[in-house]
Formats: sequence, C-alpha cells, structure tokens
Amino acid sequence: MMCAPFCSQSKNMLYYLSSSRSPVRWAESAGQNSSGNLTFYLSVYGGIAAANSIFTALRALLFALGTVHAATTIHRRLLQRVLRATVTFFDSTPVGRIINRFSSDMYCVDDFLPFILNIFLANIFGLLGMLVMISYGLPMILPVLLPLGLLYYSIQRYYRHTSRELKRLQSITLSPIYSHFSETLSGLSTIRATRHADSNTAVQWLDIRLQMIGVVVVTAIAVIAIIQHQRRAGDPGLVGLSLSYALSITGLLSGLISSFTQTEAMMVSVERAEEYSTTLPCEPREGIVTVEPDWPRHGRIDFRDAILCYRPGLPNALDGVNFTISPGEKIGIVGRTGSGKSSLFLVLFRMMELNSGQILIDGTSTRELNLEDLRSRLAIIPQDPFLFSGSVRENLDPLSRHMDSDLMDVLSQCHLQDLVERIGGLDADVGEKGKNFSLGQRQLLCLARALLTHAKILCIDEATASVDHQTDQLLQQTIRKRFKERTVLTIAHRLNTIMDSDRVLVMHAGRVAEMDSPKTLSDKRDSHFYRLINSGQNGSTED
Repeated sequence: MMCAPFCSQSKNMLYYLSSSRSPVRWAESAGQNSSGNLTFYLSVYGGIAAANSIFTALRALLFALGTVHAATTIHRRLLQRVLRATVTFFDSTPVGRIINRFSSDMYCVDDFLPFILNIFLANIFGLLGMLVMISYGLPMILPVLLPLGLLYYSIQRYYRHTSRELKRLQSITLSPIYSHFSETLSGLSTIRATRHADSNTAVQWLDIRLQMIGVVVVTAIAVIAIIQHQRRAGDPGLVGLSLSYALSITGLLSGLISSFTQTEAMMVSVERAEEYSTTLPCEPREGIVTVEPDWPRHGRIDFRDAILCYRPGLPNALDGVNFTISPGEKIGIVGRTGSGKSSLFLVLFRMMELNSGQILIDGTSTRELNLEDLRSRLAIIPQDPFLFSGSVRENLDPLSRHMDSDLMDVLSQCHLQDLVERIGGLDADVGEKGKNFSLGQRQLLCLARALLTHAKILCIDEATASVDHQTDQLLQQTIRKRFKERTVLTIAHRLNTIMDSDRVLVMHAGRVAEMDSPKTLSDKRDSHFYRLINSGQNGSTED
C-alpha cells in the first residue's frame, strides 16, 4: 500500500510535464488564428488539469490509507510487545520513558511524519520533472547538470549529518534556542559592533551554496540558449520554459533538503518504536505441556532447588529453596523485609523466571506450561488491590464467563452484596483504581474475584496489612470457609493471622530457614519464628 503514493507521485509528475508542454505548443500555433486549434488546446489543457486533480485526490487518499495502516501496525506491535514484557523490564525502565514511546514518538509517526514525507516526495518528483523539462528543452545543459548534481549531493550529505545532530540537541534545549533567537533579533546592532556578523551568517551556509548552484544553472541555461539560437537549433518556447523553471530551482533544492532532513529526523521515532517492538524482553507465551481443563486437581506444590536473581551482580533473591506443600494445606509465609517472601509468588506465577531449579504443581513443571494456562489456574489477592475503571461486573468477571447470579453469590460470601446493590448493582461504576471504594472494600472485591476462578491454589500477599480489624476478620472468615479444601499460601504481615495455619514457612536471606507448625516453632526459643514473634511490634513481621 505504501508503494501507491510513489506511483501516484510519478503520474503527477507526468501530468506536470504535459501541462508545461501544452502551453508551448499552444503558443507556437497562436499565429495561425485557427479557432479549431484554440478549442483543441483548451480541451487538452482542461483535460490535463482535470486528470491532475483526480490523481492528486487519488494520491492523497492512497497516502492517507497507507500511512494510517503503517502507523496502526507500528502501534499494535509496540503495544503487544510492551504488554508482554517481563517484570524486569518494568522494574528497570522509568514509566516516563515508556509513555514517551506511546505519546511523543507515536505522535510523530501518526501526524508529522506523513505530512513531511508527502512534501519530500512532492519535492523529489517536482525536481525530477523540472530537470527532465530543462534537459528536453536544452540538451546541451546535461554536461553542466551532472557535476552540479554531484556538488549538490556532497553539500546535502554534509548538511544532513550535521543537521541531524543539531536536531537532537534542539529537542533537548529548545527553549534556550528560542530565547537566543529573540535576543539575537533585538541585538543586531550589538552583533555588528562587536564584529560577530561572521558567526551569525554561518547559519546561512546551506542557503548561500544552494543560491550559488541556482545562479550557475540559470547562467548555464542562458549561455546555452544563446548558443542554440545562433545555431538555430533551439525551440524558443522550450528555452523560455527552461529559464522559468531554472529561476525556481533554488527554492526547490532548499525545500528538498529541508524535507529530507525532517523526514530523516522523524524516522528516528519509527526507529525508537521498532526498537521496543523487536528488542524488548518478552515473557515466553508458548508451552510444551497441555494441561486438562480441571488442572490442577489437587493443589500440590513442590519447590526444588529454586534459585532466582533479579539482575546480574545482585544477591540471589531465592537461593536454593526446597519445600513441599500438600494438597489443601494452609501455609503461612513469614520473614523479614527482603527475605524472599514475595519472590516465591513471583516465580510461582512466572512473573520472574528461575535461574535454575524448578517448581512443580501436581507434578507438572510450571516452566513447561503456557503462561495463560498457568496464571488462569491460580488465584491471588495482592497487597495493593487493583480495580479497573468500569463496572463492578467487568472487574469481577472481565471475560464474561459467569452468570450474574454467580457474581452476586461471591459478593454475598464476601459481605459486599448490600453495598453493591446500594450503589446500583453489578453495573455500578468503579472509579479509576477503585477510588470510590475504601481500601477494605477493594480488598474484598479482589477476594470475590479470586472466588470466581475456582482455583485450587490461592496466594495471599499481605492482603490484610493495611486494612482495619473488621475487614481483616471478614477476609479471614471467608478464606477459611470458602477455601477449606484448597491450598492457601499466605504472606503474613500480622502473625496472628497465620497462627491457625497448618504450617509456617520462615524465609531468611532467600532460603527456607524453617518450616513447621506454628505451635512447634513458637515453642522453640532458638527458632526464627520465635524471634519474629517477640521482636515484631503488634505481631508484625517487618523490621
């Protein structure tokens, strides 16, 4: 599709040449005083004008369609790549840098690049048409145009390289440039008095050289026209047409270089978008093993020599972790800040890939599973509950897989049915990040969302760390009742919330320090768990 504008520009050039040639023939036949010739040339010229209008509209349509298609493809590839990027990328890349790709760079691709590219192509074909017409009218000009073309190429090549670097600097220091320009205009007399005129006229380097080339072309055409006239070998109409074109060649050359340079600068935005689309580290999507629809049936979890390092040079977040969780077992996970508690959940959901070792769920390695299959079969209640802008229904069931009765049932189990009915039911609006709900209500909505998954494994990442005591009690009550037969892993901020767990997993420096029942560990005075109970404030595991 992008080839169509080039073809259309070529047709425009041909009609441009035809429209230039017709008045010459018309003028040559003017002395015959023939009304038939007048009608013929008026028809030809009118037909050329009409055809040119049609092809101009066709060129604009094809160019618009082509650029919109190209920009849409670039944006789609960029968005898909970013959505599939690894957690490490988001940890190491500022959000502003990512937004800049979608705002500033995509604006150039969508808006400015097509505009300047259209001007660039028009200048190219306009210059080609002019040179063809001049060469046709004055064949002897060709030996002059060839060396001038080489000179023009060397000038524009030097100018583009320096201009490109200046464009990059300009994007960084745009305001000081504008300030300097206004101060220069107001201080011209001072510039002349201090003999700095040379440094200020240096910015006219390109225009001066293009004007010189234009002068040489016009002079050469005039000299060659005189020579051809003396030899009676020239066509006066074509000579006049060539001279009229030569007078405007300087502006066309300047416009060509300017549009070429700007097009090249705008292509940097395409390059930056393509850099993200091709080099961004992405999560592996395909799996080796296909699991049954009801997998996992039991909820057994095995960590075997799991080692995780977030980035080279950093200590291991998980350093040879080994433990087994039986189906339906309730496990409390505790430890100081940075001990590796949250890292267990990251590798379980494959938000981070293990450096070595493996994790098995019901005997199947998570590394061999499709990411969508793995994550859709696990449920999590995050520490910071996240709700999308939309309706309550969309937040509970974004894929519309459940009946409204099922949604109201889980809301009732989470003690939210009365609240939802009071604000308008399942179609009630949810503000951005759930701002129209309290923190405790958002946490309960996340619990309701987890209940809908019917997952055999539930992960709770310090869900009660920031909620009030009443909400904490509601959460614990619902989890004990609804997940009685399921495997539950709870990262605890308040130790009293995991004292009724089957076992407690204590993490220390990325390793499993101990794992046993809460009573057994709390009775051992030399255990890490005992020290956490006695050193934490209000039962907190934080330092």
